[in-house]
Amino acid sequence: MTDKTKFWAVVPAAGVGKRMSADRPKQYLLLAGKTVLEQTLLRLLQADVFTTISVAISVEDPYWPEIPISKHEKIMTAPGGKERADSVLSGLKSIRTMASDDDWVLVHDAARPCLTASDIHHLINTLIDDEVGGILALSSHDTLKNVQGKNILGTLDRSHIWRALTPQMFRYGMLKNALEAAEGNPAVTDEASALEMLGLQPKIVEGRPDNIKITRPEDLALAQFYLEQQ
Repeated sequence: MTDKTKFWAVVPAAGVGKRMSADRPKQYLLLAGKTVLEQTLLRLLQADVFTTISVAISVEDPYWPEIPISKHEKIMTAPGGKERADSVLSGLKSIRTMASDDDWVLVHDAARPCLTASDIHHLINTLIDDEVGGILALSSHDTLKNVQGKNILGTLDRSHIWRALTPQMFRYGMLKNALEAAEGNPAVTDEASALEMLGLQPKIVEGRPDNIKITRPEDLALAQFYLEQQ
């Protein structure tokens, strides 16, 4: 790492979180006295490595302007898109006059509020000299089944299966080009998949199992437990 190396964060936060069955998007549900999104952004700020954090927000979002962290000097707002990849690309475009192609961008889910600064530093220190970049991930401890409908076709070799987490860390120029090339492709479910479509091979960096994504109502209680334990 050199003094000129810059790190940027992009947080896609334009989703509605339908599986939560709540009266507002899941990133604005309360968790330990703050919204989920505030907790997530505080974790990124605590790592003390980012020049700017670009948060992609739906243009009709009434909640974001009301939370104090939206005015933080290191946080800027970008217009959210229809899909996650659209929001990430919008976040990248929002910093294009400041970032260079060789800078690193870490993309992190708005609904992962239990991320630790140690995992951010571990990801950066592991990948800083890598040509492509990579992602935090967890190996699978469960037996995995290949299923069609409700019928089991076979058992997968779990030694080859990892669960993708975030942040996902790539060079600014490479990530922007990959997302632009894959624009509109429903197979792009995370940043690594866009790089994979270019024939590149992102690295796996093992992360902490408490870096959970809030998807269902019961996840809030688990996240609160992890925040208290951390």
